[in-house]
Amino acid sequence: MKANSASRAAALLALLCACGSAPALAQSPEKVANRVAVFTGLDKITGRIITFDVYIDETVQFGALRVTPRVCYTRPSTETPQTDAFVEVDVIRLDSRIERVFSGWMFAASPGLNAIEHPVYDVWLNDCRQESDILPPGERQNGAERQAQPNPEAIEAPSQPLSGAVPIPRPKPPIETFDGEFVDPEAPVEGPEPDVED
Repeated sequence: MKANSASRAAALLALLCACGSAPALAQSPEKVANRVAVFTGLDKITGRIITFDVYIDETVQFGALRVTPRVCYTRPSTETPQTDAFVEVDVIRLDSRIERVFSGWMFAASPGLNAIEHPVYDVWLNDCRQESDILPPGERQNGAERQAQPNPEAIEAPSQPLSGAVPIPRPKPPIETFDGEFVDPEAPVEGPEPDVED
């Protein structure tokens, strides 16, 4: 009985191959190679989050991390989105040694899968693009390694106060009482004086 079902499976496979259906079943959607990888970086001490572009084979420094994407793939717009990149991440130690802490695939859909272990900085893949507002390394005056800067379209209001400025807390919204009235939470409370013993 086993030999009979095995021969049926072999015959079915031969029929699929002869019809040309097997290659269509085995093919996965084509990947689109991109020129720019888009990363998001987190400084865990200050809470600063920035999104920055890195050209393929370019090294950009974010804090103590040096990020170098080697390839960045997306699928055509007609397919289910899937963005992945092969990335190398080095850390600059206090004694100026450079040590590789990650070399592998990052997936934009699953940022928690990358294995970058750093106490202060975290970096993950966000997207891949063909173009960037930042000039490619060969077109810049200074071809040296650059620091990660926020993407121009990601810049909004500063998340931190300007240097030397003291942040002003926002006023607290009024609180609704059981009677339906609104009370200012910062107004002094009227009532009996508390008993204070000397």
